[in-house]
Amino acid sequence: MRYIDEYRDPKLAKAILEKITALAAGINKTVTIMEVCGSHTQAIGRYGIRKLMPDNVRLISGPGCPVCVTAISDVDRAIWLASQKNVIFSTFGDMMRVPGTAGASLQKLRAEGSDIRVVSSTLDCLRIANYNPEKEVVFMGIGFETTSPTIAAMIIRAKNKGIKNLSVMSVHKIIPPAMMALASDPGLNIDGFMCPGHVSIVLGAEAYRFIAEAGRPAVITGFEPVDVLEGVLLILEQITENRPDVVIQYKRGVSLEGNPKARDAIDTVFEIGDSEWRGLGIIAASGLFIRDNFRSFDTLSRFDIPRIKSQEIKGCACGDMLKGIKTPHECPLLGKTCTPANPVGPCMVSAEGTCSSYYKYH
Repeated sequence: MRYIDEYRDPKLAKAILEKITALAAGINKTVTIMEVCGSHTQAIGRYGIRKLMPDNVRLISGPGCPVCVTAISDVDRAIWLASQKNVIFSTFGDMMRVPGTAGASLQKLRAEGSDIRVVSSTLDCLRIANYNPEKEVVFMGIGFETTSPTIAAMIIRAKNKGIKNLSVMSVHKIIPPAMMALASDPGLNIDGFMCPGHVSIVLGAEAYRFIAEAGRPAVITGFEPVDVLEGVLLILEQITENRPDVVIQYKRGVSLEGNPKARDAIDTVFEIGDSEWRGLGIIAASGLFIRDNFRSFDTLSRFDIPRIKSQEIKGCACGDMLKGIKTPHECPLLGKTCTPANPVGPCMVSAEGTCSSYYKYH
C-alpha cells in the first residue's frame, strides 16, 4: 500500500538505524530527543524504536496528548457542568474516563444517570442540539490545532443556522508555546524536538522556527517506523554539524505554509490567552478562547460555574512525564493500581498517553 509499505520496509529501517548508530558514536554525550505528539508516542512504543536506539540516544515523551494535558480543574468543571439539570454534555470518548478530583469522572457520572454523550464529530453536536431544543447542549472542546478548526467550523455553522442551545467549553491548546516553555527550561536539557505531524499540517513548518533559533534541531516527522527513525537521524545530523534548523521529514503531509483555511477558521472564532496545562502550569498565550462576537456559544459565559477546589491525584506522576522529567517506569503506580482498566491518571487513559503506550508495548 502506497505511503504505508515503503515506510515499514525492514531493510530501509535497518539502514537508517545503522546511520543513527554511526552518528551517535561520534557524539560524546547523551542526546535527549523529545517527541511532542501522541501518535509518535504510540509509534515509538508499537515498533520498539526506543529499544533500538544507541545507549547515548534517549527518546522521551512530552505534552503531545491533549487529553493528558487538560488540567484537573478543567476536568472538574466539566463534571460539574455535566451534572446540571437540563444539560446534555458531549465530548470525545477519551475524556469520559479522565479522573477528576477524588476519582470522579464523566463516565461515573453518566452511570449515575446524567445525560453525557460521546461524539465522534462536531456534526453530532449540531444534530443533538437540533433534536433537543429544550435542552442546553454543552460540548467539551479539547485538542490542539488539529481539532480546533472543526470546532470553530461547528460554531460558525451553528451561528449561521440560528442554533441557540449549543455552547462549547473550550479547553483547546496550541502547541508552540508549550514547546517554547520546554526548550527554554535549562533543567530539562532537551537536545532536539520531534515535532507533531498532524498539528504541523495546519501550522506549517515555520511555526517551529523559534526552536532552531534557540539552538536546537526540530524535525517534523511522520508516524511509520521509517518516518520516526529518519526523524531521529535528521536530528543527529544537525547536532553533529552544529546547524539547528526546522526540517520537514513528513513531506507527504506537511508544507512550509500549512493550511491557511484551517487557521482562518481558528482565528475567526477563537482568541489566544493564557492556559493551564497539567504538569506545566500556566503557559502564556497557549490556549484558545471563544471571541466576544461568538460569546453566546461560550459555555463559560452561559453558566455560572462555582469555584471548585481541585486536587491533583496523589502519587500520579503524569505531570512530571509530560515535562519529560520522568518515564512511566519511574511511577510506582504503573501496572499496579494504575492500569488501562482502572486509570489513576490521564496518561493511562488515552491511547496517545505515555503510560498507556508503555503499559501496552513495554
